[in-house]
Amino acid sequence: MLQYDFMKEEKPFIPFVSVIIPCRNEEKFIESCLNSIIGQSYPKDKLEVLVVDGMSEDKTREIIARIHEKHEYIKLLENPKKFTPFAFNIGVKHSKGEFIIIMGAHASYDHNYIRGCIDNATKYNADNTGGVALATPKNNTITANAIVHVLSCKLGTGGAKFRKSFKKPTYADTVFGGCYSRNVFEKIGLFNESLHRSQDIEFNIRLKKAGGKILLVPDIICHYYPKSTLREFLKHEFKEGFWIIYASKFTKIKFKLRHYIPLIFTSTLIATGIGSLLNEFALYAFMGILIPYATTLLITSTLASIKEKNMNYIAILPMAFIIRHIIYGFGSIWGVLKMPFNS
Repeated sequence: MLQYDFMKEEKPFIPFVSVIIPCRNEEKFIESCLNSIIGQSYPKDKLEVLVVDGMSEDKTREIIARIHEKHEYIKLLENPKKFTPFAFNIGVKHSKGEFIIIMGAHASYDHNYIRGCIDNATKYNADNTGGVALATPKNNTITANAIVHVLSCKLGTGGAKFRKSFKKPTYADTVFGGCYSRNVFEKIGLFNESLHRSQDIEFNIRLKKAGGKILLVPDIICHYYPKSTLREFLKHEFKEGFWIIYASKFTKIKFKLRHYIPLIFTSTLIATGIGSLLNEFALYAFMGILIPYATTLLITSTLASIKEKNMNYIAILPMAFIIRHIIYGFGSIWGVLKMPFNS
């Protein structure tokens, strides 16, 4: 357990908090995100919000500048290298807070989100504190709702705690965003800038290896807005699958088994599918994987359609699940194939 000097204070105090928001071309989301932070119950004189922009080409920067005119504690920083880990580190280096909270631009945060993070971090002496990330459709379309369903159920999340409901604070492998004490960065360093994605997962694995504790609290809630179309979701999942594997090129730390399951599943499906053209045993193996998988998707999609009273989900949900499982897996396979090369 990492120890914090501020815990030695005898009198209660309200620590200064730095919120870091990495963004790039987020004109559709950044205003609602910042408004949810402006509406926080945490004292604004104990708060700074550092929006680290990756040289946006839309109206993101204009929106931030406009909001800054009314709320000076919201500041714009530039990230010339554009990728997320650089934004994280720029924010940490410019921050003044005793606590540093990472927030995503594709989300909005409940009224007591920041206060909940700080109160629980102090109460449990946690190294990283976070809450439940509820996938929420930005657009009320069948496709957007289907993607949210995939990211909210166990079949789609693989058991990630921060994406599901639970009753009491519990320790976890990672949390969405996260509220860190500054002491954490002094102990284990900054985010790995070689990782364009998965840098938060790698950082939290490193934190736990150093003896840190990551606390997940059910009353700390944010609403995360995933991609709204199957095409956008496909691109996102392929990149996620790629970086969860390709990250191993830049760090010796291994991720959890659930991160590798799409790679194993997709590779097995491809191998038995090709082998089925040559070998009867491989054909049986291929069908033994494909039929139960297709049946599971059909049953899950049918039940969801009945619950939502819209049978159109039967057509969309299987495709969303396939993207989450198999396209993610293809991304991981590409990560394996590209690993021996320099770029």
